[in-house]
Amino acid sequence: MPRGDLVLLTDDRYEKPALVNDYVANLLLEDRLLQDALTLKGYATVRVAWSHPTYDWAQARAVVLRTPWDYFEKYAAFSAWLHRVSVLTPVINPPDLLRWNMDKVYFKDLERAGVALPPTVFYPRGSTLNLAVELQRRDWAEAVLKPTVSGAARHTYRVNRTTLPALQNQCDAWLQEEGFMLQPFIPSVLTRGEVSLMFFGGRYSHAVRKVAKPGDFRVQDDHGGVVLPHYQPRAEELKLAQHALRSCPQPPVYARVDLVDDLQGRPLLMELEVVEPELFLRHAPAAATAFAEALASVLI
Repeated sequence: MPRGDLVLLTDDRYEKPALVNDYVANLLLEDRLLQDALTLKGYATVRVAWSHPTYDWAQARAVVLRTPWDYFEKYAAFSAWLHRVSVLTPVINPPDLLRWNMDKVYFKDLERAGVALPPTVFYPRGSTLNLAVELQRRDWAEAVLKPTVSGAARHTYRVNRTTLPALQNQCDAWLQEEGFMLQPFIPSVLTRGEVSLMFFGGRYSHAVRKVAKPGDFRVQDDHGGVVLPHYQPRAEELKLAQHALRSCPQPPVYARVDLVDDLQGRPLLMELEVVEPELFLRHAPAAATAFAEALASVLI
């Protein structure tokens, strides 16, 4: 028999937030939409922070990762939590898939599977990186530098002639703490932005387009980006996203695929997110039902 509530996992900032600004209000709204859809299917739910000091994970029916949006800042602690809790109760998405997706070195697997990606160079923790030499070697006028474990554009920098000296001064110190990756800067990010396609149970649900604020290249709303709902993906975008999902080591129950256009207007995958993706349910409330159905299909 099922043991207890279905946990929608968050972090301690959002479990019972004291301050509800627009950002937090969106988060709570999307969780409520999912909770309402799950209630209609007979599932009781509760929102719990992964770092909760006393919660009994063994009695949970299952744990669904929703908004643990500090995991990349507390990677070791979160990894230990995942290892411990996945022995006690089902975790969705599957733990092995989560571990694969938490570090962007998963790009190597997608590249081997033929998924279209920007050229990407990885620098493991403890290595060194000469930005000027790398840009010259690869004939990149500009690049983007970011950690391989990250989110919300943390430590994400546009590298060019102007920014390179200051970034180089910090590069070695950063690499002593964590791994980084370098990609050519994609100009379409400044104009068309980035599109996000949502999938539940392997089926396409809805999409949005995210555009950076003037003067920035980061499309996340954390940095002033704007979300444009009701985007209709092109056939080649949908095809690439589905190819990426089929290339995962396990089928995701839910996922978000982020794409940009290259210089020829062809889509490239920027991220395949199955850990704690923002799913923009607030712009497609009916998608909460599809999400609940996908969860119900794997719940015992």
